Amino acid sequence: MPDVIVMHVSFQHRRQRLLAQLGDAIAILPTAPEVIRNADAHYPYRGDSHFLYLTGFAEPEAVLVLDGKAGKALLFCRDKNPDSEIWDGFRYGPAAAAEAFGFDEAYSISELDQRLPPLLAEHAALYWAVGRDNGWDARIAGYLQQARQQARVGKDAPQQYGDLLAMIDEMRLIKDEREIAVLQQAGRISAEGHVRAMQACRPGMMEYQIEAELLYHFVRHGARQPAYESIVAGGANACTLHYAANNARLNDGELLLIDAGCEFNGYAGDITRTFPVNGRFSGAQRDVYEVVLAAQLAAIAAVQPGARLDAPADAALRVLVQGMLDLKLLAGSVDGAIESGDYRRFYMHGIGHFIGLDVHDVGARRPGGQWRSFQSGMCTTIEPGLYIRPDDRVPVAFHNIGIRIEDNVLVTDDGHQVYTDDVPKRIDDIEALMKQH
Repeated sequence: MPDVIVMHVSFQHRRQRLLAQLGDAIAILPTAPEVIRNADAHYPYRGDSHFLYLTGFAEPEAVLVLDGKAGKALLFCRDKNPDSEIWDGFRYGPAAAAEAFGFDEAYSISELDQRLPPLLAEHAALYWAVGRDNGWDARIAGYLQQARQQARVGKDAPQQYGDLLAMIDEMRLIKDEREIAVLQQAGRISAEGHVRAMQACRPGMMEYQIEAELLYHFVRHGARQPAYESIVAGGANACTLHYAANNARLNDGELLLIDAGCEFNGYAGDITRTFPVNGRFSGAQRDVYEVVLAAQLAAIAAVQPGARLDAPADAALRVLVQGMLDLKLLAGSVDGAIESGDYRRFYMHGIGHFIGLDVHDVGARRPGGQWRSFQSGMCTTIEPGLYIRPDDRVPVAFHNIGIRIEDNVLVTDDGHQVYTDDVPKRIDDIEALMKQH
């Protein structure tokens, strides 16, 4: 138990920060429900990211209540139940959860409906995940109605309401030391999985066989779930951005695009690499690849504290468009192609996204309509690409070439750190690695 307590000190600190913001308010935050997959079998359980961020408590059927007036964090969770634990495994129960996770008070989840209305009646404002779950919106409306009925005894129900998730999103935007360490571990495991996939790849294999190499490495190193559905896309399939069938044969002379990452202790890795199935880039593949790589390096260089969040996208776009002009995929000038949007035939997505407890992590990029600036502790992906479908206007040698290169980047006090660069991305390094196996 002492090790658990030490590990969860950071969760207590986060709750204290949020309590300080609440003032004379109360906040309610449930974790995610369990979801049936088929018959009586569930999908693997994964708690709500906001709830996990504040509690570290990974069991289902739990609710966090933050009492701003009293400065207390309350947990409602499942009771200890020896019979249920025989079937489904260990559960903390309220008393042990309070001790292990540093809650001020903990109660049975069965007491939630009884205890919440009186608590609401003692606060001026109420925060919850407004509009996120119709069931919880209705449930909280019922609690408020009961709280209003206590006016006859001199207690007023909350008169002000707010979105709790918006407050937590701002906190989650800047990663603390513990989060950074876990993200880096997720990045390392993910990178090693990509290396394993490169080493295993041979013409004639199936996409799902390469996916199996990734998943094997993730699980073997303690990451039992991928952070998202893996994309293992050979040949023309790489031109479908969210391809996930992973059931085609890998052909000699084609490229393989893999977009995959593990989830480790709740935090995501997200890496994309594109490489030749046979270990050698063709001339056309090499030409397109070098454009995408140059764009990625330019975008990564633009990730600096104080720089606007759109700086990497602007840097990458100019490199990509110039490359498309050089390859005769576009005509005219860089500025003209950008202004017309003609480049979107081959590059139709953004440069990246925040990454953390969610793969596409929370945090407003343009609060108030103005671009936010990078700050130390932010984590982002950088992932330019080119996707060239067959077209009469496109040289045949480039048909069905889809290339994306993606890394995870931490903003530091004096620049940035690419913490997923253990997997090669330069052509000579990729070919050398694949030649060895």
